[in-house]
Amino acid sequence: MPVKHNLFADLKLSKEEVENRAKSDDRLSQLLTEYHVSDADVVKAEDRAAADDEVKKLKEKRLLIKDKIVQQLG
Repeated sequence: MPVKHNLFADLKLSKEEVENRAKSDDRLSQLLTEYHVSDADVVKAEDRAAADDEVKKLKEKRLLIKDKIVQQLG
């Protein structure tokens, strides 16, 4: 069964730390929303056993958003 990706472990920050920063950073807040939607899309695709190509593209999209989050936090 597919599972959601743990963004906060990758960031080496707690969920609370990131959410607190997002409260005063609209761009970070937007990126987090985009990330969670993208992550859900990956989980759905994996759950329905989508083509490897589709899953790969969705994961790449999620990674690009994560990279933007890292930049925004930097």
